[in-house]
Amino acid sequence: METNKNEMTTILGLVILAVFTRLLPHPPNFAPITGIALFTGFHFINKRLAMFLPLACMFFTDLYIGFHSLMPVIYSAFAFISFIGFKSKSLSFFTVFGASISFFLISNFGVWYFNYPLNWGGFLSCFMLALPFFINSLAGDLFYTSVLQFSFNKINKTLYETV
Repeated sequence: METNKNEMTTILGLVILAVFTRLLPHPPNFAPITGIALFTGFHFINKRLAMFLPLACMFFTDLYIGFHSLMPVIYSAFAFISFIGFKSKSLSFFTVFGASISFFLISNFGVWYFNYPLNWGGFLSCFMLALPFFINSLAGDLFYTSVLQFSFNKINKTLYETV
C-alpha cells in the first residue's frame, strides 16, 4: 500500500490527536496506543517510522504519566502490534481483536513473571484478575482503530475531491 505526502500528513495529524487522548481521563486501559500501532503499521510505507511512532507516543506520554518497571514488556507488546499492522490486509475486527489478545498475553506474562508467584496459581490469579482490563482494552482498541481509520478515509476523500 503506497502512501503519498497528503496521506502521511493526515496520518501524523490523526496520531498526534490520538496521543492527547491518552493524557485525558479515561477508563483503565481504554487508550489509543494499540490503534495507533495498528494504524501506522498498516498505512506507513516506512516501517521503521511505523514502529517508532507508537513507542514515541508511549514514551512522551509516560514522561507525564510516569515510568514503571514493565515498560520494556509493554513497549515490546506495542512493537509486536505494529508488526501485526505491517502484515495485515485490512484493519478489520479480527485484526484489532488479534492485537488486543497479543497485548493481553504479552503484558500479563510480564506482570505474572515480575509480580506473581511463578507457579500455576500465580499464573491463573494474574490472568483472571486481568480480564476486566482486557474488556476495556478491547473496547478502546476497537474504538480508536475505527476512529483513526474512519477519519483517515474521510479526510483523504475530502482532499481528493477538492484536488
